[in-house]
Amino acid sequence: MLKIECSPGGRFIVEDQSTKDILKKGFFGRQEKRKLVLSKEEALYLMDLRNAECTKAGKTVSFNDSISKFWNNRKFIARYLTYKDWRDRGLIIKEPDFKYAKRAKVKIKEYPGSKLNIKAKRIRGTFFKTDLMTILEDNEKGKELYDNYWIGQYGSYKASERGKLNKIDIFEALLLTENKTINIKNATRAKLIENGNAGRKDFLKLYSVYKDWREKGYVIKTGFKFGTHFRVYFPGAKPTNTTNGWTHSKHVIQVFPKDAKMLISEWARAIRVAHSVRKTFILAIPGSARSNNINIDYILYHRRGGEAENPSNGAPRYAMLSLSEDEHIGGSEISGAIKSASRKGLELILAIADRETAVTYYKVRQIHLKGSKNDYYEIDWMQP
Repeated sequence: MLKIECSPGGRFIVEDQSTKDILKKGFFGRQEKRKLVLSKEEALYLMDLRNAECTKAGKTVSFNDSISKFWNNRKFIARYLTYKDWRDRGLIIKEPDFKYAKRAKVKIKEYPGSKLNIKAKRIRGTFFKTDLMTILEDNEKGKELYDNYWIGQYGSYKASERGKLNKIDIFEALLLTENKTINIKNATRAKLIENGNAGRKDFLKLYSVYKDWREKGYVIKTGFKFGTHFRVYFPGAKPTNTTNGWTHSKHVIQVFPKDAKMLISEWARAIRVAHSVRKTFILAIPGSARSNNINIDYILYHRRGGEAENPSNGAPRYAMLSLSEDEHIGGSEISGAIKSASRKGLELILAIADRETAVTYYKVRQIHLKGSKNDYYEIDWMQP
């Protein structure tokens, strides 16, 4: 039987030589002189899965009694469940202070860009403030704007021949007002912003992301059907093409301001929807405000060539942030965790434990959009 001692200070120590030999082979704990010191998650895992005996002052203690000092620790159970799940997959997981060889710098995914250059004479329009929509008055110029730049919706969705009005949303209207492509007779730029802010407090942050991508040649449209703020088409996309018919987006964007908080279950749901319709989920964190480093929970070893890596034959590949479905997380926290992982040369994995104790993993990869002051990340569901 594996033997663990719980000290008065709440440390888990192994002095029994047979137990130390077994645990070292499984890469548990860290050596301190003649003792093997376990993290609380390692100790609990061994009690839970390996029938280890934990004693305190010579008396056997239960799982719950051994962790009495940690009952009120933030996300204690989420940390344990994510630790347990990774270990159960035959993979090594350690606390971030574990010594390891630093890997190469984390690669950032480059997104190609161009420049939005609208060659159109000024078009007049009327703004409908309740609907946050503008209807352009010159039908021919409106169709030109739609066909050449995919701005607005001419006619009907997926049927531009059914109607002759081009209807543009408030983000498109604000951008076209700023670059003097349109002249709205009943609304100024300030009025558009006032109405946008009345509908949602984060309007300007959403607009900063919309404008950022649009000015770099991307086509940005509503992501309502997919539960996100926007869907994205790469530069050169048109509403239709003669070969394949309707053009479908492959990316969606969710804007997550640094000062915002969101329930994890709602946030994960949007990623799941994107994944189910085979779209890449992009998290946008607007603004250049400095993000604090957020402590990551674990460093993770994975597989290479089908073989599980460990401290003796490889280096960790990922950092893990452990979360529960019922907690809230902010944009600054995610941004800070990503940057903390990157400084260690590791990619970030968000591990979410639900109320049935199942764990879902999401891998995060940073995007570089040239000239942008916002932070962008691809987030994809992952099966370890």
